[in-house]
Amino acid sequence: MGKYEDIRPGSTMAENTPVYPPLPTAPAGTPNIVFCVFDDVGFSDFGCYGSEIATPNIDRLAAGGLRYSNFHTTSLCSPTRASLLSGMNHHAVGMGSLANYDYGFDGYRGHIRKDAALLPEVLRPLGFNSWAVGKWHLTPMHHIGPAGPFDLWPTQRGFDRYYGFMDGAMNQWDPFLTEDNHHIAKPDKEGYHLTEDLVDKSVSLIANQKSLAPNKPFFLYLAFGAGHSPHHVRKELIDAYVPIFEKGWDVTRDERIARQKAMGLIPQDTVLPPRNPGVRAWDELSGDEKRLYVRFQAAYAAMLTHTDEQIGRLIAALEMVGQLTNTIFMVMSDNGASQEGTVNGTLNQGRYFERTKFDLDDTLRYIDEIGETQWFNNYPLGWAMAGNTPCKFYKQNTHGGGVRDPLVLHWPAGFPENSAGTIRHQFHHVSDLAPTMLEIIGAEKPQEMGGVKQMTMHGTSMKYTFAQPGEPTRKRVQHFEMLGHRGLVMDGWKAVAMHKYRTPLDEDEWELYNLNEDFSEAHNLADQYPDKLRELIAVWWEEAAKYKVLPIEDGLKSPNKRPVERFFRLWPGTERIPSDNSPQLMNTSHRITAHIVVPQGGCEGVIYKDGDQWGGYSMFIQNGEVCYRYHFPQEPHDIRTKVNLTPGEHTITWEFMKTTRTGGTGTLHFNEQLIGEVEIPQMIRGWMPFNGMDVGCDNGSRVSPSYVSPFRFTGEIRFIDVELLSNTPGPDAKVHHDSEMGKQ
Repeated sequence: MGKYEDIRPGSTMAENTPVYPPLPTAPAGTPNIVFCVFDDVGFSDFGCYGSEIATPNIDRLAAGGLRYSNFHTTSLCSPTRASLLSGMNHHAVGMGSLANYDYGFDGYRGHIRKDAALLPEVLRPLGFNSWAVGKWHLTPMHHIGPAGPFDLWPTQRGFDRYYGFMDGAMNQWDPFLTEDNHHIAKPDKEGYHLTEDLVDKSVSLIANQKSLAPNKPFFLYLAFGAGHSPHHVRKELIDAYVPIFEKGWDVTRDERIARQKAMGLIPQDTVLPPRNPGVRAWDELSGDEKRLYVRFQAAYAAMLTHTDEQIGRLIAALEMVGQLTNTIFMVMSDNGASQEGTVNGTLNQGRYFERTKFDLDDTLRYIDEIGETQWFNNYPLGWAMAGNTPCKFYKQNTHGGGVRDPLVLHWPAGFPENSAGTIRHQFHHVSDLAPTMLEIIGAEKPQEMGGVKQMTMHGTSMKYTFAQPGEPTRKRVQHFEMLGHRGLVMDGWKAVAMHKYRTPLDEDEWELYNLNEDFSEAHNLADQYPDKLRELIAVWWEEAAKYKVLPIEDGLKSPNKRPVERFFRLWPGTERIPSDNSPQLMNTSHRITAHIVVPQGGCEGVIYKDGDQWGGYSMFIQNGEVCYRYHFPQEPHDIRTKVNLTPGEHTITWEFMKTTRTGGTGTLHFNEQLIGEVEIPQMIRGWMPFNGMDVGCDNGSRVSPSYVSPFRFTGEIRFIDVELLSNTPGPDAKVHHDSEMGKQ
């Protein structure tokens, strides 16, 4: 015994039995789950849904699994993803619109409520690892900067890892990337493409887990940017599709519906509705119009085929680690094909967002560059119409073209024998997928999570459809609402109304369809069955009240806007700030004053920038000139003035004064002396591209072609003051963002 110690019996590890609390462990044989989500892909755009677009890997999954012909989404991206991951109706969880907007009402908060636990939050205590890869667009856009708050980011909503992009669309060649809780630079890889990178990351996550914990199941949520614009893909892939689509959209629709009937995907008596309003007959187009429109569609098709190739790599990785058979592999689209390319298609969708068109001659000059990084290209309405064959209208609408989407499920270990390659026709909704996964693994959503009492899932499990293809649907009622467009499916009947923005809701004309006899919503029965229509409309209002759809944004006045800061002092080292978190200089007078120190020998580089080559602003010094570029999409305005850059302190001030509803005057000052002035008839009013704000450099795709990124400033930046000024004609605030909203 030690001189001073009195060791008590039982006080050493040698005398005690260690206790190891059990880790959450899934039962043996629990399947992995892969949700593979496409963006803006129409009902008929996969080969296994009638397309001529090559998607052999998705077709392989369909041939070994199930296809659904009556699967529905919400008609916009953020709401569909909220329903998919929560198992609930999108307004009820707070995502009535996009994650870009908080309108100040419970159903329209731009994020998913904490009492609506996401699937990964439910799966974690069941022994799953969960990863989100790709598009997120479920965190409020004003939360995605480096100052957070972070409680609504992917890794705070149940995912163990995240890699992808937080916004709604992205440059596939030069993306603004986020990993876990911070923004990162694009990998320095020759020929880089975002879709390939996302699959690289997915394969790595799977390989790492199965190497170290082979019996642990995983949930992979892989959300591609494809086929949302911009349609970025290699030129040779686009070239290959040009001859395929020279037949035009009318013949494409005819051929696709014939294939769908031959597949048994749709009833033999399904008819094509007339062309959507504003879409001309292909034979009426000029030769130049046809040549351009074919190229736009070829880029879209090539992007789908390229993405399918990457899915093939993911399938191969699952086969390599012996997991494909016992993985529930789901492929779907979040809504129908997009109407955001408008009638003629566009090279820069920023001009669509800003309600400014390209003319045909301007676009034809760059036809061979479609698909390259300098363009934010999207196809014309006619191709979106063809993509949604045999349904009418588009993404955003609550008609079939907006909400009826492809769904493929593949799970050899769990599906009945002889079910491979078969089709299920039961009506279902995106909110049904999370409950389906929980029923498959024999789990229920807890009543409380993290001290928060949970809402019950609204969705109806689809598991019964696996073995009972002929059983009637168990989902009796589903409501729809988006941007004032409304719809209700009940017992095979559908009531639907298209809303004209900035008109009263009671002016909307409701239509009635019997979906059991009219797959394509071609025969409006409203006059024939007025009592049935009134019944469905009444149920719609009941559902809307129950699930926080009310109050509806009808567009009669500008929607509520979250207050914005009007003064910022930016410090050196501030980089990779998403544009939604930077000073909101759109549609308002503003002043930017940079306080710099010029060293001996002079300096150059970017002092302040926001945006990228598609649009934005950059203040920089080059070749002894003080420079400012104000880049309205495809309409840049430059001031470059030689000044005496003596060593020491200087100020550079850009001031924009709004003088009309859409434009104003920009002036540039050096040490308070006017050195340049420019008239800007079209200012940036509501949309900023994706590469974000930097102080002292220009990361990613550059705002000005006169320098090479990052073109770091070689002097000293003391600080930069940014002020939003109030003496502006017209609305002194960022215009409501119309990128996905169809409000022309």
